[in-house]
Amino acid sequence: MRPLLPPQRRQRLTLALRAVNGHMEGHSYRDIAEGLFGEHQIPDRGWKTHDLRNRTIRLVQGGLALVRGGYRTLLRPKRRQD
Repeated sequence: MRPLLPPQRRQRLTLALRAVNGHMEGHSYRDIAEGLFGEHQIPDRGWKTHDLRNRTIRLVQGGLALVRGGYRTLLRPKRRQD
């Protein structure tokens, strides 16, 4: 039996939920990024323009959407395109 979600999507959903947990606990985006990607990945300078900052913000936003009810879309079967 094939998994319902592709591995890449499962990984993104996992990261989004971990990110939103950090956000709800009051951690900064930098702290969340260090927890998700490792402290060695985060630069000392240039954090405001670093791609991991933008990715972390998107993960938090995606996690918040899931928490607000977006998880239901995971339960609906995809429509077949005829």
